[in-house]
Amino acid sequence: MSEPRTPDRPFDVVLFGATGFTGGLTADYLAAHAPEGLRWAIAGRNPDKLEAVRERLGVDVEVLVADSTDDAALADVARRARVVVSTVGPYLQHGAPLVAACAEAGTDYLDLTGEPEFVDRMYLEHHRTAERTGARLVHACGFDSVPHDLGAYFTVQQLPSDEPITLRGVVRSAGTFSGGTFHSALDQFARARDMKRTYAARRRAEGRPDDGRSSRSVGGRPHRDPVLGYWLLPLPTIDPIVVARSGAALEAYGPRFRYSHFAGTKTLRYAAGGAVGVGALSLAAQVGPLRDFLKGKVPQGSGPDASRREKSWFTVDFVGEAGDRTVRTRVAGGDPGYTETAKMLAEAAMCLALDDTPQTAGQVTPAVAMGDALLARLQAAGITFTVVD
Repeated sequence: MSEPRTPDRPFDVVLFGATGFTGGLTADYLAAHAPEGLRWAIAGRNPDKLEAVRERLGVDVEVLVADSTDDAALADVARRARVVVSTVGPYLQHGAPLVAACAEAGTDYLDLTGEPEFVDRMYLEHHRTAERTGARLVHACGFDSVPHDLGAYFTVQQLPSDEPITLRGVVRSAGTFSGGTFHSALDQFARARDMKRTYAARRRAEGRPDDGRSSRSVGGRPHRDPVLGYWLLPLPTIDPIVVARSGAALEAYGPRFRYSHFAGTKTLRYAAGGAVGVGALSLAAQVGPLRDFLKGKVPQGSGPDASRREKSWFTVDFVGEAGDRTVRTRVAGGDPGYTETAKMLAEAAMCLALDDTPQTAGQVTPAVAMGDALLARLQAAGITFTVVD
């Protein structure tokens, strides 16, 4: 266990958004798995709903009332915590003030966002402040993008670090993704131009690795994987961007790192259907009334019951190549959109609060911020990372 960066603060972890569906699952996980002595609190805007969550949890947890638009209240929460966890999305609409408060207070921040534009905006606006105060701003700490980022981190450790590395990740799942994720995806499709402009601005601001290494994501094309036997469909998610940023920061990814990210299906028919579905969703998101209609069909703050979540699963297969060596690994777990997402977020929060982690600050990826410590936690929590061959 490392020495706390901010030992004088009353709370190790504050969970913001505990009254939502995923936030509630995260609170459940903390109540069941937090070690004795962890000082944690739940926070949100509705005191009655927060009290109901505390009563349901049946543990001695403090309640903090703060609205996501109240800068003074958010600053007070940030100053009282070592780690603040946010499940309040879509983050582009609701998330920025809390990130600002944590960066200024030197408080570590975690969230579940899969919104590239939000992540890039937060880098441009708060990375330098967080570097100065010592805060670690770690986005995408749920299914976006922990299995992919930590899975890539695990895989490159099986390969020589002095050779260029080419890696692909292939996602398969049977589960329901959250309403918040669906709303965020529609908003990102509708803001494609804004997203590209913000991404370009970030690229200019952060530059390339100082040591001459290179790391980037490669879009790829639909095809049949010769190693895995699946039909592959490129996934337009934040995951490959996160993996590439880890590759730029960590020498273990080699002098030249390239990552491609796909959904895998057993038949060409399903791959073609997926491509048509993604295209149709992207087009629908450009029409405001249609976008709002689709959002109404998948409301935020709700999700499947426990019995349905127990039947869900995910796998991410990785194939890495460096020199004459090829390695295949797999990350696997249960329900991706809710149960495992809450587990990943809660374990990441406890990791930052309690574990011996790399010395870093500013906006960083999960692999850069937590690396081996988070990998060990996830394995102990039942998410498997294995070398297949």
